[in-house]
Amino acid sequence: MLRIACVLLVARSGALLLQLRDDQAPYYPNVWGLPGGAIEPGETPLEAAERELWEETSLRPATPLRPFTTQKLAPQHRLKHYFYGPTTATQSDVVLGEGAAMLFIPAASALARPFTPGSAEVISTFLSSPEYAELTAPPTTT
Repeated sequence: MLRIACVLLVARSGALLLQLRDDQAPYYPNVWGLPGGAIEPGETPLEAAERELWEETSLRPATPLRPFTTQKLAPQHRLKHYFYGPTTATQSDVVLGEGAAMLFIPAASALARPFTPGSAEVISTFLSSPEYAELTAPPTTT
């Protein structure tokens, strides 16, 4: 089973960072997914998520990534670990390190595209979650 780490990175606007895989991708070319990739030997899922985010975007989250869910995709022989976090980055801060595009997509239109297996379901769940609501809540004043 291939272990994968994925990142749900949320901009201040609530937009989600999505990757359009290029036609050279060894798996699922020309569809959308999240920044992430295979967990290397000796690496924890969190370490892989942080590494993949940096390699693919040159971005770091504004706060440490937190676990969201784990998803077993038996037909694809994959176990996907999803982490989430906020970013202060904007589109101009993204350095495309892999894929055809890496874009902050508004939540309302994020699911209107073809995705890698399992991604759309997790993104849909995340966008309606308390975790996403917390990241996109207006700052409180005391």
